[in-house]
Amino acid sequence: MLRALFSGGEPIVIIMQLLSTAFVVFCTLPVHEYAHALIATKLGDQTARLSGRLTLSPLAHIDIFGAIMIFISGVGYAKPVPVNMYNLKTKNKKLGMALVALAGPVSNLIMAAVFMLLNNICSVIYVHTAMPELLATIIAYFFYFAASINVSLAVFNLIPVPPLDGSRILFALIPDKYYYTIMKYERQIMIVMLVLLLTGIFSTPISLLSDLIYNGLNTLISLPFRLIG
Repeated sequence: MLRALFSGGEPIVIIMQLLSTAFVVFCTLPVHEYAHALIATKLGDQTARLSGRLTLSPLAHIDIFGAIMIFISGVGYAKPVPVNMYNLKTKNKKLGMALVALAGPVSNLIMAAVFMLLNNICSVIYVHTAMPELLATIIAYFFYFAASINVSLAVFNLIPVPPLDGSRILFALIPDKYYYTIMKYERQIMIVMLVLLLTGIFSTPISLLSDLIYNGLNTLISLPFRLIG
């Protein structure tokens, strides 16, 4: 992200991208982790709540390196929410873990949809009122970047490698012996992934999939506004 920012572009674009990224880190990333903690608590595991993670406070969730990664590459992570699978009240414990894991990325997609909706509403207000063009531009860029980053975070976290949310979903789909074999190499897998992200090799497929999801979701949300005119 930073390479793209300073390789060119209007100052307003750079400023709004940085501001929206900071907003995501401090305001919407905690929602992602809160969603994990909330679903785990609802399913009977109190570990996250007792660990102080059932909160929207960014201080409880932010991982410094993970936050820096979002500014650099557009994707990153927070502190993992502790969950004890054996405390879950679901009949299928692995399915319960998958539901807890899925809550985070789903919250990102919901927040992205909200930002897209707000962007469309502001566009209608701009067209039908005397809203200053500069203000409309600032709002449009802010909501666009906030929505885009949230979609990217959802896609990134659904990658089925530890310790990302996708690995917990994978846990529900494959035999335990294969999953625990993969988990033995969790640290090495994460290091390789971070290197691929920092070098830009892994960023391209994530960006392509994120753009596809963003465009589809935005098309759906903006449809009523286009019909109304």
